[in-house]
Amino acid sequence: MPQDLALTNARIVLEDEIVRGSLLIRDGSIAEIDSGPAGIGEDMDGDYLIPGLVELHTDHLESHYSPRPGVVWDSIAALQAHDAQVAASGITTVFDCLRLGSDGDAGFEKGEMRAIADAIETAGAEDRLRATHLIHLRCEVSAKDVLDHFEDFRSDPQVKLASLMDHAPGQRQFQTLEQYTLYYRKKRGLSDADFDRFVARRIEESRRYAAPHRRVIVEACQERGIALASHDDATVEHVMESRAFGVRLAEFPTSMEAAKASHEAGMAVLVGAPNVVRGKSHSGNISAKALANAGVLDVLSSDYVPFSLIHAPFILADEGSMSLPESIGLVSATPARVVGLEDRGRIARGLRADLVRVRRHKGVPVVRAVWREGRRVA
Repeated sequence: MPQDLALTNARIVLEDEIVRGSLLIRDGSIAEIDSGPAGIGEDMDGDYLIPGLVELHTDHLESHYSPRPGVVWDSIAALQAHDAQVAASGITTVFDCLRLGSDGDAGFEKGEMRAIADAIETAGAEDRLRATHLIHLRCEVSAKDVLDHFEDFRSDPQVKLASLMDHAPGQRQFQTLEQYTLYYRKKRGLSDADFDRFVARRIEESRRYAAPHRRVIVEACQERGIALASHDDATVEHVMESRAFGVRLAEFPTSMEAAKASHEAGMAVLVGAPNVVRGKSHSGNISAKALANAGVLDVLSSDYVPFSLIHAPFILADEGSMSLPESIGLVSATPARVVGLEDRGRIARGLRADLVRVRRHKGVPVVRAVWREGRRVA
């Protein structure tokens, strides 16, 4: 790692303004920020310099680990492929989602997620990774086996976030059977009789397991200081339950009512950056732009397309939903604060030199360079 690195002639995106000037990196941290004429250093040629992006929710690693049904890839190789795409998208801190418990769709066997977590730890220790990788446990509370899987992570220091999910019909994301049928029957290719049995089983599992499993996981996370996220809250009642559990992050609320209630209750509202890029939700829920215009959008997540995390903030700024410093905050400062990472997410003296050089003439932004703690990683 170089002791000093000066980046000059940049449009530096701070939390509340953009300044034209220079930035000095020393020993992996931001040492100085100066406005004014370019000095001596690496010329940014007027490109934007933004904080390294902080990704709280992506299941993109799963698609590398299991690229086809029945195919399992080497976990280190899968992780490195995922990491390369993440870093090239400007993401310097990523929370890799590991799914615990099966919702009857595509769950993993006990031990698989633990093996991936071990791979993340090993790859980090061997300096194989460009980004900093942490773990987000996606806990399917209505699944019979979720607590068995959760036990594998009881003492893992990599776990910094856990979400409480219930994908049973009539719950959260799937308030109506019509929504559930569209998503699951087509995806699984079930006959009428098989689908009816599948639905009945999932409803019974939710009735039996969701509440007690949710309480156990909440208590375990509170004991360890792991941040909690709700998932697909649809009603004010859902939001009040989440608030009582000490949830900090409201992931993908499915209605404006739930999003506003979450925001007002002090929870950060997260929606998918692909929702912004596409102009709508892939599952028919509320649009991210509507939430932005209502002032209740706090965090963006790349979800299933890593590059969407750097693309979406520029779209929001172009369309006037918010200023560029505000939209960049959705993918840097706010997600970092939500999970207690106060040493990153902003361009400020003393913070980690996690930085992204972005060129934007029109249309899709170009990531030209990425630094993590002052080290060039992409």
